[in-house]
Amino acid sequence: MKVVLGVSGGIAAYKACELLRLFTESGHEVRVVPTREALKFVGAPTWAALSGNPVSAEVWDDVHEVPHVRIGKSADLVVVAPATADLLAKAAHGLAGDLLTNTLLTATCPVVFAPAMHTEMWQHPATRANVATLRERGAIVLDPAVGRLTGADTGPGRLPDPAEIFQVCLRVLRGRPLDLAGRRVVVSAGGTREALDPVRYLGNRSSGLQGYALARTAAARGAEVTLVAANVALPDPAGATVVRVESAAELREAVLAASGEADVVVMAAAVADFRPAARHDAKIKKSDGEPEPIRLAKNPDILAELGERRRAGASGSGGPAGSAGAAGPGGSAGPAVIVGFAAETHDVLANGQAKLARKRCDLLVVNQVGEGRAFGTPDNAATVLVAGGEPVEVPLGPKEDLADAVWDLVAARLA
Repeated sequence: MKVVLGVSGGIAAYKACELLRLFTESGHEVRVVPTREALKFVGAPTWAALSGNPVSAEVWDDVHEVPHVRIGKSADLVVVAPATADLLAKAAHGLAGDLLTNTLLTATCPVVFAPAMHTEMWQHPATRANVATLRERGAIVLDPAVGRLTGADTGPGRLPDPAEIFQVCLRVLRGRPLDLAGRRVVVSAGGTREALDPVRYLGNRSSGLQGYALARTAAARGAEVTLVAANVALPDPAGATVVRVESAAELREAVLAASGEADVVVMAAAVADFRPAARHDAKIKKSDGEPEPIRLAKNPDILAELGERRRAGASGSGGPAGSAGAAGPGGSAGPAVIVGFAAETHDVLANGQAKLARKRCDLLVVNQVGEGRAFGTPDNAATVLVAGGEPVEVPLGPKEDLADAVWDLVAARLA
């Protein structure tokens, strides 16, 4: 497919070389269109050598080929990385002073912006308004990552990892709809750890791969994503705001805080059912005798709490108890759609059906785990149980495919 890689004038322009390599090595034809300012960071010969195509920032070069119209109209995807505050402002207001902004005006394909700028620029009301305008017009504007910026500054504004931008672009190129545009979603991922002492903990085998796939695919479908990650060693998905937690109590606090403004909550994290009843302040030493038994206490059931809060809110607002239609972003009834996950080792569907009713969620993704299945693998298969509907079988495939199947069902319920 034909990809236009727009590069605007920020220090993160050098990272676009990695994004370009990922596109070309996966067989895409890439035309790099930098701004004049971007060429001060990375020169035209570099872009030409890496892409195998000519590079220009001007509409006056090769005028007989009408590049300011042809490039955008012939593209299957336009991605701008980095997208500076200046570039976002020009795109939002329809300015066309160079080849890149002309290309954006003539593009009829999906457009992805990966912003990178200082925190103050990203949070400025003008930038926020420009981002909102672009999103309303159907563009995907990823939220920047949080991290080290130019100089000693740290905060939101860092360019997302090029490999993660690439993954979002692949989902867009596969023709997924922007049916989550304007929606706020919360996804939990990973596995909680419950401290026994400063060294040891109770945990589980969840890697977070499925939750991260859900976050990544939601961003590619236009959603504003908050990812609550429990002990996950993966790059942050492009476009997601990541909140890191360790224990079930911390995950509960983060999910409930984020869910108040959410349209959808997806509880993909493997939350420990139990925690040690007492946490030792010092490492427990091995003795010659039998070890002391570890007493366990129940952890909060976050999925059930979300369902109960929505039921109580819907009842209090006059809507039918447990009705997804009674909920909405920021409303007292909570998220419109709640999705749970159930990792089972036996009696998979029977346990799943009981859990769906008990937790009061709308969808429950049930899969069998153990013996190399689900945890830590790139593939997954599942049955999605639907409240008031027929189960949906998702065959074994990449975890992103299961994620898209879940979002298909979520989008249908939101509609």
